[in-house]
Amino acid sequence: MNTIKIAVIGLGYVGLPLARLFSTKYETIGFDMNQNRVDALMAGHDSTLEVSDELLQSAIANGFKCTSDIEGIRDCNFYVVAVPTPVDKHNNPDLTPLYGASTTVGKVISKGDIVVYESTVYPGVTEDECIPVVEKVSGLKYNVDFFAGYSPERINPGDKLHTVEKIKKVTSGSTPEIGKKVNEVYASVITAGTHLAPTIKVAEAAKVIENSQRDINIAFVNELSKIFTRMGIDTQDVLEAASTKWNFLPFKPGLVGGHCIGVDPYYLAQCAQTYGYNPEIILAGRRMNDGMGEYVANQVVKLMLKKGIQVLNSNILILGFTFKENCPDVRNTKVIDIYRSLQEYHVNLAVYDPWANPTTVKYEYGIELTNELPKKKFDAVVLAVAHNEFTDINIGSLQKRASVVYDVKGFLDKGVINARL
Repeated sequence: MNTIKIAVIGLGYVGLPLARLFSTKYETIGFDMNQNRVDALMAGHDSTLEVSDELLQSAIANGFKCTSDIEGIRDCNFYVVAVPTPVDKHNNPDLTPLYGASTTVGKVISKGDIVVYESTVYPGVTEDECIPVVEKVSGLKYNVDFFAGYSPERINPGDKLHTVEKIKKVTSGSTPEIGKKVNEVYASVITAGTHLAPTIKVAEAAKVIENSQRDINIAFVNELSKIFTRMGIDTQDVLEAASTKWNFLPFKPGLVGGHCIGVDPYYLAQCAQTYGYNPEIILAGRRMNDGMGEYVANQVVKLMLKKGIQVLNSNILILGFTFKENCPDVRNTKVIDIYRSLQEYHVNLAVYDPWANPTTVKYEYGIELTNELPKKKFDAVVLAVAHNEFTDINIGSLQKRASVVYDVKGFLDKGVINARL
């Protein structure tokens, strides 16, 4: 075990925490093509805030290195790929980052080495899509000259309680012996333990259904919210009452964005379709959740009209823009759907988020965002993300005399809102 030298390819929300953790037991090098990202990390700061400056600087002091130079990882023998697996504008899986990372591995992998993929995929991608790239570039033969594994990432951005080492890890290998070796490496740093799956495809399938299951459950309560709103019943009150039963699943309605729950079901759906099966429930859940931003916007406008507030040229404040609370991640945020839908009513929109980077938001979405709470008053306030910083906001100070407050997250006191999802 002491002869293992690890390279983690991709130093984002998944790769960096894992690389830092591996560095506590093994010589570890982080590889990322983004030189600015590498420079920032080697200076001791992680802009994703997943690894604290203290932990990162301690790891660097103990030998952890990050590089954008492929030669820096050539001497490694245990490669871990942790790059994003997004979907394109048509919601089809985009494997481009995986192909690129596999090409990188192919350029440096040697006989006897192992490459482990962590990126979320549908069953078969590792061995049918990624490994052939490694073989072609390296000239080595799979399961003869080099081996593979799959250990799906289980990072929860912004969660400082369930950190990478505290979440049980699924592992797998391309042969039974390699599976045991991969499992040993992960088990040596994952304090929560590991589960060795019998095959790579089983491990891939386990990951993709985790988030699909959550997506479907959230879609169900989102549909309940639409039903109960028409009936004049508070959905949150209903869920609170139902949760008193021991086996009721406490899901809440809301926006489903981010790089996992809002994406992974499309990977599973496409895989099912290639086998001639149309996954009705999975895609129905996706349609429901993808439409919630527009639904929220329309509900806000209806509330304004009921109060006699002129919608045209009104001023509306959106609190929060990241895809979830207490983290700076704006990837696939569904708050943008609320924003775009409200734009269609020709209103003046302001977005306040103390966590999001205004430059990143401007580049990715083309909208202005501020890290400072506006001083003006608004015709409507929409709480879209439950950041801790919003706990003490004086909502009344943001409202005009006639105004509405809509709480997407069920976060604010019921006494200060007009409606909640």
